Formats: sequence, structure tokens, C-alpha cells
Amino acid sequence: MKLLRLVLSLCLLVNIQMGLAQSNDECLQNLSIFAEFAKVKNYESAYEPWKKVLDACPKLNAATYSYGEKILQYKIKKSTGTEQDAFKSDLIALYEGWATNFPTRKGKKRIGNILSSKAQSLLDFNIGTKMEAYQTFDKAFTEDANSFTNPKRLYNYFKTLFDLYKAGDQGVSMEQVFNKYEEVSEKFELEATKLAKLLDKILKKEDAGNPLTSRETRNKRAFGINSKAIATYVSNLDAIISKEATCENLIPLYQRNFEENKMDPVWLKRAASRMDAKECSDDPLFVTLVEALHNLDPSADSAYYLGLLNDKAGKSQEALKYYEESITLETDNYKKAKILYKIALKFKKSGRKSSARNYAQKALNYQPSMGRAYLLISNLYAASANDCGDSQFNKRAIYWLAADVARKAARVDESIKKLAIKTAESYMGRAPSKTDIFTEGNEGSTITFDCWVRGSVKVPKL
Repeated sequence: MKLLRLVLSLCLLVNIQMGLAQSNDECLQNLSIFAEFAKVKNYESAYEPWKKVLDACPKLNAATYSYGEKILQYKIKKSTGTEQDAFKSDLIALYEGWATNFPTRKGKKRIGNILSSKAQSLLDFNIGTKMEAYQTFDKAFTEDANSFTNPKRLYNYFKTLFDLYKAGDQGVSMEQVFNKYEEVSEKFELEATKLAKLLDKILKKEDAGNPLTSRETRNKRAFGINSKAIATYVSNLDAIISKEATCENLIPLYQRNFEENKMDPVWLKRAASRMDAKECSDDPLFVTLVEALHNLDPSADSAYYLGLLNDKAGKSQEALKYYEESITLETDNYKKAKILYKIALKFKKSGRKSSARNYAQKALNYQPSMGRAYLLISNLYAASANDCGDSQFNKRAIYWLAADVARKAARVDESIKKLAIKTAESYMGRAPSKTDIFTEGNEGSTITFDCWVRGSVKVPKL
């Protein structure tokens, strides 16, 4: 009897294993089928074999979820009524299964990416409430900000909170909105810097005259596209907050919260940064914030703001000392570049063109892909047309130089490419025409600028 039970148990075990093997083989076959359909975006044909894999082998392959997301989104768009509701429920369940079965990829956590994608789908397909979408975004950001990198989702993370604040019935305060804006802005800056570092390696290779590999060429294009996307969403983010982040709102808010946060360097830095950005730095509160920040945590930021305060007080040399201290204190080259660019802007605004160019060029030494710095230099040259040259022709010739620098901005920075090209075309329109060159009879000659520019340009050949 014992022998019979043993034999039956073994037979049962063999049958189970055979069944599992057969099921796994079918899943692999269906995986291959739906993946081929999904690759060419034939989601209708991909649905049935994909559903079989999801139901029978949910832990087989992460592609079941990455392609499944696209398949279900397609089915939602193509359906209505109760059928559409069922697909919506399937999509939300898919994200839950994805997070459970494949929370990592190549050893790196992917929860932030999965949950932010879920939150975006909640918005896109009007599933649940806006608060639910925000809470899902927030969970993604809180649990795994590293993989929460999609620019559109980052923007909507802030936008949903802002919409809840404007609705006025969700208990969202203005302070929460400002804090979230700073967090998301810092995340955008972090992602933009990562792309800049990758792009700068390629630009340096190009500038050295070395040919790019096909992969580097593809990467350069991809980095440029992503940089442009970040710049677009940051611009949209700033447009939203600008309506609320006025000096009239910021000053009383920061005054009210200063005592509670005066020992928090992050809060002080963000408050000072926002007041500087919104031109509220003339208020005594700005001085209080900066001094508190510098006393608590002397840093590149606090030194920069002290430089700004001295600039406003007309103490140019003292201001320059703090600006230089700010650069010295900063250890990250890309943050150095941003500080140098901000200083260049301050000098440009005060009419100190040579100093502005000097700091813009220093910024480019640390970040060659900073197109804004090239555009700043280009604008400085164009603004000096009446100051450089001993004839009308020679004065207008500086526009060629300005256009060249603007074109360089377009080449290195996809995020401002359209503006840079438009700027270059505008300056070329102000430069001497072919008729002017013919009249002067100086094609191919070199014109030297004896003003602060101290450069030269070659007259184009006809």
C-alpha cells in the first residue's frame, strides 16, 4: 500500500512538472508572438497572446508589463462603456503586478518609473480622482526618485498639486505648492545636468576633430531631444508658479515661516533663491535670509547672494570678492557653470559687457553644452554694434560675429536651438549685405574690433 501511494505521488509530481513545463513553453511561444506584434504597434493582434502570458506566467518576463501597458492603453482608446472600464481596471492591476514582480531592472530599482507611469495613466484616462493621481506621483517620488525621470510626469506631479491648490477644497496650502515646485525644479536640474555631462563628452570629442561613432551620433541626438523636453517642461513649470510666486505672496509667507526654519539650510536656500528669481531681493527679508544662510552653512549659494547684496549696494569690488568665493566653494563643475552664468547675467544687466563675457566663457569651460552662455555672448556683441568700428560697415560687421556665436549655441544645445537659430538669422539680417560688400570691395578681408570685444571677423566672399 505504501509503495502504491509512493508511485501515485511520483506520477502526480511528474504530471505537475510536465504541465508546468508545457505551460512555460506555451508562455514563451506567446511571449514571442505578442512581442513581435507589439514592436510594430499592432496592439490588436498582440492582445490575445499577451493576455495568455499575463494570466499563466506573470513572472516570466518584464516585457509582459512594458508592452502590456501599451497594449491596454490602446484597448482603452479603442473601446467605450463597460468594456473600456474593464480595460482601465486591467491597466491599474498591470501596474500593481509590474511593481510586485519586476520592481528592479538590471539590479536598479524601477518603482519610481512604474508608479509615475501609473499616475500618468490615471490622469490620461480619467481614472479615479486628481488627488489619487497626485498621491501616486508622490509615492513614486518619495520611494524612488532616481527612476522617476520622465519630464512630462515630473511636470504633472507638480501640476496636479497646483490644480488641487487652485480648487481650494483639498487643504493644499501655498507653502506646499512652493515647496513642491522647488523639489521638482531641483529634480529637473539634476536630470538636465546628467544629460549635459553625457553630451559634453561627445562635444569635446567633436571639437577635437575626432569623428563620432554611429552610437555617439545617435546618443547626441537622444540627449538633445531629452534636454529640449526638460527645458520645455521647466518653462511650463515656471509659467505656472509665476502667477503665485510674486513678491506680494513670497515675502509675508517667508516672514511668517522664518523663525521655524531659520536653522534649516535647505529652506533658507530655497527661500533666498525664489526671492532672487522674482526680483524681491530689495526687501530687508532677503538680507535676513542670506545672512542666516551664510552663518549657518557658508556655501557657494550663500556667498553668491552676499555678492548680490553688495552689488545692489554699489560695492562692486566687495561683490566680486563674494562671487569668486562662491565659485571657489562650489566643488561640482556643473554647479560652478550655473553660478558663473548667473554672475555673467548680473554683469550684463549692469552694462559691464567685458566682465559678463568673461564669466560666460568661464561657464562654458565647465559646461561646453551651455548654449545659454553662448547666446549671452552673442547678445553682448550685437548690443555693441555702435561702439565697435570706425565706419558704418565695420560697425555692422560685428553682427557676423554675433551670428557665429549664436549658431554655436544652436549646435551644442538642443533645448535653445530654435531660439539660437532665430537669433543668428536676425543678426545676419543686420549685418552688411552682399551689395554693401560689393560696394566696399572688401570681400575676404579681416575686420578687427578695437573695442572691448577685441576680436575680428572675416568679410564673407560674394
